[in-house]
Amino acid sequence: MTEMEKAAAGLLYDANYDPQILLDRARAQDLCLDYNETRTAQAAKRLQILQTLLAACDEHIIIEPPFFVDYGYNMRVGAHFYANHNLIVLDGAPVTFGDHVFISPNCGFYTAGHPLDAARRDAGLEYAKPITIGSHVWIGAHVCVLPGVSIGDHTVIGAGSVVNRDIPDGVLAAGNPCRVIRSL
Repeated sequence: MTEMEKAAAGLLYDANYDPQILLDRARAQDLCLDYNETRTAQAAKRLQILQTLLAACDEHIIIEPPFFVDYGYNMRVGAHFYANHNLIVLDGAPVTFGDHVFISPNCGFYTAGHPLDAARRDAGLEYAKPITIGSHVWIGAHVCVLPGVSIGDHTVIGAGSVVNRDIPDGVLAAGNPCRVIRSL
């Protein structure tokens, strides 16, 4: 079983020393660097880089640089996706965004977690749990979405939230930890 197969199975995997993982991350870092160095008028080049980097994305995608992703091949993006500056996606496990998702600046989606046991953590082991964002979702500025979280369709996440549990469809949720404020 490869390290990424372990990650996909939800097992601890070697995220820091496995040669293939290091190559995969270097490829993604290089593509992110290429993307982040494009000019605004280079929309076709940006799309081509994203289509190379990501597992799936629609042609109606805008990600304002800078943008960072660990692997890219675990990130799927639906139609009419917009992310403002400084989107970070640590995609050791699948990260899926639905259609018509709007992400404000400085947001992070983190599938990676680390063992509480220092010896395992020091050995470079981590786990990854998928993140799923529904369609017609707005994520406010400085939101942090943690491993294993799903956010439902037609939901708004308020700025500064730390989303550490699932959020249902059709609600406004905010806070640290993020909680449902009201239905929409």
